[in-house]
Amino acid sequence: MLLHVPEVLMSDQVRAMCAALQGAAWSDGRATVGEQGAQVKRNRQLPVDLPLTRELGEVVLAAVRRQPLFFAAALPLRFSPPLFSAYEDGETYGLHVDGAVRMEGDPAAPIRTDMSCTLFLREPDSYEGGELEIVDTYGVHEVKLPAGDLILYPSTSLHRVRPVTAGTRVCAVFWLQSMVRDDGCRTILFELDRTIQALRRQHGDSDETLALTGHYHNLLRRWAEV
Repeated sequence: MLLHVPEVLMSDQVRAMCAALQGAAWSDGRATVGEQGAQVKRNRQLPVDLPLTRELGEVVLAAVRRQPLFFAAALPLRFSPPLFSAYEDGETYGLHVDGAVRMEGDPAAPIRTDMSCTLFLREPDSYEGGELEIVDTYGVHEVKLPAGDLILYPSTSLHRVRPVTAGTRVCAVFWLQSMVRDDGCRTILFELDRTIQALRRQHGDSDETLALTGHYHNLLRRWAEV
């Protein structure tokens, strides 16, 4: 499932976050990837142990948790702490797949990366290039969203960030472990949930919507790992 979640952060939150990042102590982005990723990653990143990284990460996760669309699609169980990255002057991240497990946060509770999230913090017309390209069975999807919007996609996907040729691309990236491991099962649940919500808006609560809601929760009960 590939999903655009709009307005995770409001414009005033984006402005405050970008102001906090202005002049921050960026470091080499290869510090948080393995050997394969280090060969194709060229960007800058806030150090993970910086207080500013933790502070802004908490703002991002608090905003995400308030998004019903995000929750319905991801069914999150645990999150990795967000990372903040910047690209300019030709910086890029070549084709790669995200590691299966993230160890940041509590070392005793590693995160299985079921879904990857990129939250855009600069308007798309403020930089050239920097498109996130995600490869799935339907082809290559090019993503460059308004500031404050988020793209959610399976961590199993091959993807890359195209070189930034002018301006600066700034994003927050993080991963989550879902209650439902399988992307196909998550997609079924998401589509069923959206159908139930649409029927409720049209017809209110009925025997049919109640039955469908029961099917939703029985499927979730069957597939969830909590």
